[in-house]
Amino acid sequence: MKSPAFWTRRGPAAHLLRPFGLVTRLATARRVGRPGLSVGIKTICIGNVGVGGAGKTLVALDVLARLPGRPFALTRGYGGALAGPLLVEHGLHTAREVGDEALLLAEAAPTVKARDRAAGARLALAEGATAIVMDDGLQNPALRKDLSLLVIDGGYGFGNGLLLPAGPLREPVGSAARRCDAAVLIGADETGALARLPPGLPVLRANLVPDCAEPLGRCPVIAFAGIGRPEKFFRSVISLGAELVSHHAYPDHHVYAARDVSALLTEAANKGAKLVTTAKDFVKLPPHLRAVCLVVQAHLAWEDEAALEMLLNI
Repeated sequence: MKSPAFWTRRGPAAHLLRPFGLVTRLATARRVGRPGLSVGIKTICIGNVGVGGAGKTLVALDVLARLPGRPFALTRGYGGALAGPLLVEHGLHTAREVGDEALLLAEAAPTVKARDRAAGARLALAEGATAIVMDDGLQNPALRKDLSLLVIDGGYGFGNGLLLPAGPLREPVGSAARRCDAAVLIGADETGALARLPPGLPVLRANLVPDCAEPLGRCPVIAFAGIGRPEKFFRSVISLGAELVSHHAYPDHHVYAARDVSALLTEAANKGAKLVTTAKDFVKLPPHLRAVCLVVQAHLAWEDEAALEMLLNI
C-alpha cells in the first residue's frame, strides 16, 4: 500500500479519523500486555512505532552480521501468502510466497518466515539458531524480547503523530519507546522525533551510505522502487552521480507484474538508460530483468559502533 498523504500532516481527513485511533490504542495495549514465550536464546527485536519503512530490515541485517554463532532472522514475511513457519530458501520460495524482506534477509542469514512468531522461533531453535533477530514485531507479544530497538526514519519521524487510521502510528510513541532498550535514528532528525522519546532512552545514530557495484557517474538511469519512502532511494541514486532521467515509485512490497517489467524495459531502451533499483526490489524481479538491472545497495554507518555492540553484548 501507499501511505495516505494526510499521514504527514494534521489536515481535515486526519482530524475526522482521529477518534478511531482510540480503538487502535486499546487493541495494541491489550495485545502487548500478554506474556511472551522465552525460547532460551537471545531474542532481539528490531521494531518501530508506525507502519511503513523506517529501515528495520537494514538494521536487522547489520545486527545479524555482528552476532557470533548462527543467528537466525525471524520475520512475518509481509505480503507472503504462506503462513509458515518455514525456512526460507532462495530458488524455492518467491516473494509472493514469503515476502520480499524474507528473501532479502535469507541472502544474509538463515531466515524463518512465520505469522506465529513463537512457532517460528521454535523452528529456528530446532535448526540450530544461537540467536534470533526479529525484523518487526515490537507490537507482537508472542516472544519475550531480550533487547528491543526502536527504529526511526529521521526524515519522516512519526508522521503526523496520530494513531491508525488518522496517522501511521500503531500505538503512542511513549508506550512503544518504554518497551525498548534504545532508539536507532537513521539520518538527521528533521521532524523533532527525538523530543517525543522518554528522557534517558539511549539513542544510536546512523546514516545511510549508498553504493553500487558499477559506477553511476554521468550515467543516465531510470530508478524504480517499491519501498516505504522511495524518494530516499531516488536521492541516493542522484548522490552517486547518476543522471536521473526518470523514476517510478511503486507501493511498498509491490510485486512486479509482466506489464511493469515490459514498461520498464521499453522505457530504458527508448531513453538509452540503465535501470536501477533497491536490493529489496531486486530479489522480486524476473531473471531477464535482473540481468539488465543495477542494484544500489545501502549500509549503515554508525556514529558509535561501540555503543551498539555494547547493547548487543558482543
